[in-house]
This record gives sequence, C-alpha cells and structure tokens, in this order.
Amino acid sequence: MPRKVTKKLQRQLQPDRKYNSVLVARLINKSMLNGKKLVAERAVYSALENAAKKLESQDPIEIFEKALSNVSPNFEVKSRRVGGANYQIPFPVQGHRQLHYAFTWLVAAARARKGMPYAKRLTLEIVDAYNETGAAFKKKEDTHKMAEANRAFAHFANN
Repeated sequence: MPRKVTKKLQRQLQPDRKYNSVLVARLINKSMLNGKKLVAERAVYSALENAAKKLESQDPIEIFEKALSNVSPNFEVKSRRVGGANYQIPFPVQGHRQLHYAFTWLVAAARARKGMPYAKRLTLEIVDAYNETGAAFKKKEDTHKMAEANRAFAHFANN
C-alpha cells in the first residue's frame, strides 16, 4: 500500500442530507462515537444552527466554512533524523490534510470542554473558531509558531 494517499485511494463522501455539504458530512463523521451517526448528526445540525443564531447570520454553512478556514493550518513540523540529531522541519500542509487537522482539532477542542452537552460545546467551539479564539485556533497558532521557530531547518526538507 502506498505511503501517500493518492486520489485513487481517497473515498468520495456523500454530502449530508440537510445542507447538502460534504464538509458537514465530514464533521458528522468526525463527531461520531461508537458508530452512532444519527446522534452525531443531530448534535452537529443543532450546533450549526445555534452558531448561526449566536453570530446573527442567516447561513450556518458560511459560518462553518469561515471557522474551518480559520482553524486550518498552512504549515506543520515533521521530525527528521539528520546526522544523529532530530530536527523539527517545517513543511507546507496539503489541502486535504489541512481539512483533516481542522476537523480533528475542532472536535477535540469541543470534547475537551466539560459541563454541557456536546452540541453546545461544538457550538461554542465553532463560534470561537469563527472569531479566531478558542482551543482549536490556539492549536493552529502553536503549530505555526513551531514551524516559524524551526524555519532555519527548512533546507533539510529536500533530503
């Protein structure tokens, strides 16, 4: 099996039923626990609607896409062993990986919040990501800072 995920190996995901969006379908799949897709679907739809109400907007998809773009990283660091030392080498992130990180960080940040139902936690995290605050956005900022700090080792990326 190839190391890189080629176009042939990527599955085509069906859009969700309410908004007809592949991005929302991916968020539902990331939010799902123990194969309970309807529970995840209900939570995500309610989170998107509540986020739109909180931000006083008509279109929940627009808010969600802006939140995703605010959380998507442009750079990541990978560890490389060069001459007996490990270096953190910054690499640009490809498109599908950007979305993967964004979804993962958004769901992880929502799950890390405690004391309320998942739909409300996801609502707050989407609103925070839209406003460029919150744990998911901080994770992106930390990743970019790490890449910036290790920019001196970027020339090792070609090896």
